[in-house]
Amino acid sequence: MIDRERRKRVMQRSIRLGHCICDPKQPCPCPTFKDKNICTCAGERLESPTGAVRLTRLVEKAGCASKIDQAFLKTVLKDLPPVDDPRVLVGMAAGDDAGIYDMGDGQALVQTVDVFTPSVDDPYTFGQVAAANSVSDIYAMGGTPITALSVIGFPVRKIPDQAMSDILRGGIDKMKEAGVAIIGGHSINDPEIKAGFAVTGMIDKTRVVTNAGACSGDVLILTKPLGTGIVAFAAQIDRARPESVAAAAASMTSLNKTAAELMVEFGAHAATDVTGFSLMGHLAEMARSSGVDVRIVWDDLPLFEGVLEYAAAGILPGAIERNKESCADRVMPSERLTQEMVDLCFDAQTSGGLLIAIEQAKAPSLLKALHDRGVSAAAIIGEVKGKGTGLIHLESTGERAIPAVTAKTAEPPQSPIVNRQSSIQEVPCCADAVTAGPGEPGSEMDQVKAAFKQFLSAAGSPHGLDAYTKQATAIALSVALRCEPCLTMHLKNARKKGFTRAEIDEAAWMGISFAGSPAMVFYEQLKDSCRE
Repeated sequence: MIDRERRKRVMQRSIRLGHCICDPKQPCPCPTFKDKNICTCAGERLESPTGAVRLTRLVEKAGCASKIDQAFLKTVLKDLPPVDDPRVLVGMAAGDDAGIYDMGDGQALVQTVDVFTPSVDDPYTFGQVAAANSVSDIYAMGGTPITALSVIGFPVRKIPDQAMSDILRGGIDKMKEAGVAIIGGHSINDPEIKAGFAVTGMIDKTRVVTNAGACSGDVLILTKPLGTGIVAFAAQIDRARPESVAAAAASMTSLNKTAAELMVEFGAHAATDVTGFSLMGHLAEMARSSGVDVRIVWDDLPLFEGVLEYAAAGILPGAIERNKESCADRVMPSERLTQEMVDLCFDAQTSGGLLIAIEQAKAPSLLKALHDRGVSAAAIIGEVKGKGTGLIHLESTGERAIPAVTAKTAEPPQSPIVNRQSSIQEVPCCADAVTAGPGEPGSEMDQVKAAFKQFLSAAGSPHGLDAYTKQATAIALSVALRCEPCLTMHLKNARKKGFTRAEIDEAAWMGISFAGSPAMVFYEQLKDSCRE
């Protein structure tokens, strides 16, 4: 029931100001009022959408890839005043997983907060991942989490209300598994979904594990596979296999509780959890804080199924480049490693495993205990070489390689393209022309043209074939059909995508091979039209 008097009063204020009072970026009346006869400023609510929702399609960067990169963060934080309190045992300056505050009598508080965007499509699973990831920082220091506050950003009425309920329910269930009571929280109406928790735990002051205690000769153990960022990105662009997505989700929702208990029991010297800054980023920080150099064997790194194939196909998210900017200067890769092999080590992880430094004599026993207690992916990945400045020597035995790209590698598992959306929309050159011509707006012919234009856009978007391959195909077809505006546009687009002249010529000659000498003459006349 619309309160007409309230609407009139509120809209008069907005019109007088020239801005909606609930969204100053909008005029009054706003598009929502014009299209749906709803005034949100007057408290009127849009109906909540219903049905399934894919969360990763609603965000720009999935999971911990949404976090601010390490280099930028350090630049911003470096001039902030230090916290001068003797009860702060581990604080912001340490760059560790959580802060520790002395409560006296040998006990201390461990506190952390973690918030990020969805790394999986299912809301309930995302809530579980957010909880497991947030509580992991407490585990990484050997603490026991006890309470948590939830934090959630949600685009109210833009997606089904049920999604928010499912996110919170997933978080509650996972925190219950960890023995943590959620005692409150905070929510914000945000155009991009994000969720997380502020967690408080307790720790024995004599059993604190920081990232600064790695010693010469220590063995490095990683407890979960790598590749969550790559799998999430592959899923966003419809290139992930179901088994990869399922394996990554199972790992991300798995608590680091058992690994934490065992590392404390076996007397680990140092630990950190591997999340958004990547294995290299977190390991570099551990090495620097401990004053050592380390050696990592690339072939021994545990990886999720499919990650090597995705890397071979170039499915490597932008967070890798941001992480490389932050710490690549401290990573010394062997010449045996290809660029893709190195890039894998900089993949931003969401709810990743613990990276543990433990003396060599205890490492086999700890690894066996981890496997016996269900942490099956745990593996020895390297060692501490000795005193140093925090360098990582990344080596390879040559036992594992990036596979060659095959048709199977590129094949997506989803349904036909008419039922899928793509993160990149390639509109064919003739799409604009489809809307030209006579006809009243909203007429049946207009609807036909709009539908055909949508089909052209879907056909030109990357699905089973990537954007580079489709661009080459467009050049070949433009030459074969001798469409001058088509070829001119596709030559320009190819240059923007980084095509070389040799690649453009090769694509064109595919068209010529089908269309004959007239197509060759046509291409020779227009091939330079892409030059500025």
